[in-house]
Amino acid sequence: MSRETEDDAYAAFVAAAWPRHLRTATLIAGDRHRGEELLQDCLVKLYVRWRRAATDDPNAYLRRMLVNGHVSWWRRRRRETPTADLPDRPGPPGADYGEADELHRALLALPARQRAVVVLRHLEDLSEKETATVLGCSVGTVKSQHARALARLRAALPKNRLKNEEAVSP
Repeated sequence: MSRETEDDAYAAFVAAAWPRHLRTATLIAGDRHRGEELLQDCLVKLYVRWRRAATDDPNAYLRRMLVNGHVSWWRRRRRETPTADLPDRPGPPGADYGEADELHRALLALPARQRAVVVLRHLEDLSEKETATVLGCSVGTVKSQHARALARLRAALPKNRLKNEEAVSP
């Protein structure tokens, strides 16, 4: 396959996968701007490895890169010195957040691993085994993190926000 054909295949993949993976990256990172940055960094790395990733499942490859990229960013950030005063994070003017904002804040309150499990299981609709593969852990860890995350979300959100047990549970 020529380089031009590979570039066309990569460009088509990015165009088709961008919205889905941006949603995933935003929820994993907890911030839209950080999610965009994370996705762009991962897409640059994916381009370099495109021959290998294209023969496998490029969506799975990119999901794994997103999770690993966020973990690496989080570890680097942990070394920074925390301060007592948090900066304000205003939203866009005129935005009405409502239920989505409540859920977003509840997701942000989860630890990074639990948030990743919830995003991969419910947004990406991955099985427990697939989620374990992406996160590099056991299925049992995914199950326990998922149960803990759902318990925290149930406690943080009013009961009418979680539509029903079946929609949230595996």
